[in-house]
Amino acid sequence: MSTLTHPESSPAACIPAPRARIVSRPLALVFLSSFAAMTSFDLLLSVTPMYAARVGAGGAGAGLVTGVLLLGTVTAELAAPILMRRYRYRTLLVVGAVLLGVPALALLAGSPLTVLAAVSIVRGFGFGLSTVVMAALTAELVPPQRRGEGLGLYGVVDSLPTVAALPAGVWLAGHGGFTAVVILTAATALMPLAVFRWLPGTADPRQTAGHCDADNPIGLLAGLRRDGQLRLALTFAATTVAAGVIVSFLPLAAGLSGNIAAAGLLAQALTATAGRWLAGRHGDLHGHAALLIPGLAMAAAGMLALIWLASPAAVIAGMCLFGAGFGIVQNATLALMMDRMPPSGLATASALWNLAYDAGYGAGPAVFGLFVGRSGYPLAFAVTGLLILVALPAGRRELSARPEAHA
Repeated sequence: MSTLTHPESSPAACIPAPRARIVSRPLALVFLSSFAAMTSFDLLLSVTPMYAARVGAGGAGAGLVTGVLLLGTVTAELAAPILMRRYRYRTLLVVGAVLLGVPALALLAGSPLTVLAAVSIVRGFGFGLSTVVMAALTAELVPPQRRGEGLGLYGVVDSLPTVAALPAGVWLAGHGGFTAVVILTAATALMPLAVFRWLPGTADPRQTAGHCDADNPIGLLAGLRRDGQLRLALTFAATTVAAGVIVSFLPLAAGLSGNIAAAGLLAQALTATAGRWLAGRHGDLHGHAALLIPGLAMAAAGMLALIWLASPAAVIAGMCLFGAGFGIVQNATLALMMDRMPPSGLATASALWNLAYDAGYGAGPAVFGLFVGRSGYPLAFAVTGLLILVALPAGRRELSARPEAHA
């Protein structure tokens, strides 16, 4: 008597297909370029305002150099989708590295406020261009079924310099002098030039084979009208407002010691990095939209915990909660915005996400500074947390918008 064997019952049919590899050599080089750009940016981020105040520009001058840095960054983010349709990724990464690194050397020849401002705006443009290109490249180089995890890994690479380079720049300026910080800033920014020939070169979506929409690049305004992009950008901005407030005002909060503030900022940075990566892994398997409401709720709860500023435990716990929630929303919104764009729109999705980041990060401290003088820090932090909760209906809308395709 013969035995019939069904294919689905064979042992080989039960073996799951191996997961696609995330990190290729081109992606590793993109990560290296991202690490270099973020390190260079963060080394001078706090040192330049300090130097402006030292040369007699005062608090207004210190604020000016940070403001024009942000202006340069936003300008680059607006221009990046157009530039990425015309030039190769490799070319734009090198341009971004040069604009971020070389102008810093001008600070060695003396630094009146006009020079500091000019250097800051050019460096901001180089940084903004680099971040948009690298996020789009990451989304393009990572296997689609593991895009969330790949973007989470990119977030880890992007966040580590903030944890280390930001305080290192201040420390080096105090112990080695301003010149040492400038030289290190320029050197790290120019690191991608050493691997120029191996950087990914494809940039023009019209050169991408196999995509029917390749001849129709998507601009910023058209991108905002596509499939919830504006809603996702505003959802993310609700958390970046709070992130800007934390970085700018937690060290200044009355009744909070400097050591506790520093520990809180470190806890926030570390948990945001972990949350971003874990959100990518979870989102690839179960859907990124499902993470928005928990992420927003955690971020809001972390801000509300700052009502108890007199309690070190409440501050540290609040910063851990906020950091984890912020990291989750970071990765979930970026992955959703990338997934809902065709290949020709990845640059636009990256630009929109980065614009939401910088707009919220800049606007939050500006408004908070006007409010906190009358309300006091605990109430102002609580109101910032309530602002995050305003985004919950948008997160619920994303959850019910449409089913996501998972690997």
